[in-house]
Amino acid sequence: MTVTSPKTETAPPSAPPGLRTGTLGTSDIAFFVISAAAPLTVMAGVAPIAISLGGVGAPAGYLLAGITLAVFAIGFTAMSRHVTGGGAFYSYIAQGLGKPAGIGAALLAMVGYNGMEIGVYGLLGSATQDTVHSLFGADVPWLPVSLVGLVLIWYGGFRSIDFGAKVLGVLLVAETGILILLAGGVLLKGGAHGLSLASFAPGNVLVPGTAAVLAFAFAAFTGFESTVIYRREARDPDRTVPRATYIAVAFLGLFYAFTVWIAIQSFGDAQVVKAAGDDPANLFFTAITTFVGGWAADLMHVFIVTSVIASLLAFHNAINRYALALADEGVLPRFIARIHPKHRSPYVAGLAQTVLGAVVVLGFWAAGADPYDQLLLWVNTPGMLGLMALQLLAALAVPFFFRRITHQEGVLRTVVAPVVATVLLAVAIGLVATHVDLFTGASPLVNWILLAVAPAVFVLGLALAWRLRRSRPETYARFGN
Repeated sequence: MTVTSPKTETAPPSAPPGLRTGTLGTSDIAFFVISAAAPLTVMAGVAPIAISLGGVGAPAGYLLAGITLAVFAIGFTAMSRHVTGGGAFYSYIAQGLGKPAGIGAALLAMVGYNGMEIGVYGLLGSATQDTVHSLFGADVPWLPVSLVGLVLIWYGGFRSIDFGAKVLGVLLVAETGILILLAGGVLLKGGAHGLSLASFAPGNVLVPGTAAVLAFAFAAFTGFESTVIYRREARDPDRTVPRATYIAVAFLGLFYAFTVWIAIQSFGDAQVVKAAGDDPANLFFTAITTFVGGWAADLMHVFIVTSVIASLLAFHNAINRYALALADEGVLPRFIARIHPKHRSPYVAGLAQTVLGAVVVLGFWAAGADPYDQLLLWVNTPGMLGLMALQLLAALAVPFFFRRITHQEGVLRTVVAPVVATVLLAVAIGLVATHVDLFTGASPLVNWILLAVAPAVFVLGLALAWRLRRSRPETYARFGN
């Protein structure tokens, strides 16, 4: 008798781990986006300069910037329902304007987001120096602080995305809470000389200095568009991503305008411009000391540091997901697309980004550069301009995309809003470019170099597209799809 042994079935190899899907709700995504903007840092560190240049009409500049970006979001979110890849900006641009523009946009996104994050390690070092000196009278070197920050941010990105969302939620509540505390003190005491709505009078808004205010205001929203990067990890992304985008724009626009108005009321319409010009770095600290108490000023110093950390973590997560998408496309090496089996995070992309940040930080330190005036401003500025250029290209891509597909979206969302947003964003980029010296404090030569980075990177991306089409046609064919 022949005995046939039963076949042992071999289990199919398990699929490689992917990102943790269905994890992020609307509030989680909004926390990432608003934290990237660093509201407390923007208000305490930049708004006084906007007031000194634009006068009491400065709050209206932040409202106008918010309205412009809300118009941009109309077409942007309409397209997000039809382009579902992880490439966000570059996928939209590739689908609307063609693959060469998309590859140029991909390179620009990587440089832009890295510039926005890596420069902020200089701010982390200088802000921590200021906080320690203010609270304890001690002086600490900035480099160890920045390096410790690199490790902390790497760990936050290494952990699961819901861990990062919880951390950012706590930090965002802290930084906005201290500004709300200031607002409560000013409103309860009626300001320095009563409460005034002169900030919104046309005569105070339509002044030459408003152009500079608008440049600062648009810069303050940088990173709000990163909602779509988290699409693969979102719950019901067709609803949560657009909601988070509108919440982020509305919150930032209204909160910025309200907080700047509060700062003006704390000194009075007649005195605030001089106060902001004489000592911009301490305008908010003086206001909260006067209307709340010295203990609140100490808390504000601490929360500025945590605000910077929140911004770094938010940008780090965004960069990792862009790198993951490009590795999936075959543009970056495949090993960068590895996902951690437990935390479901793009941990190799995070490690690569951290190493790049360390190299840049150490390079500026070795050159004897100032962490704020050079590492922050010189690295951030081309990053900011790069992201604004991406917004412009994405707005321009929307009507071209919808012309080529069958859809049920209205003409307002697919043509009118994107065209209006394109014009307004072009104006915004022009304002930032013509006032770039206010952002950098650098020489004309340095400013020209910084302005040239974004267009040079985009052109380099076009050259990369030409090379991919010739040498790797399969990779080129599937790019952006």
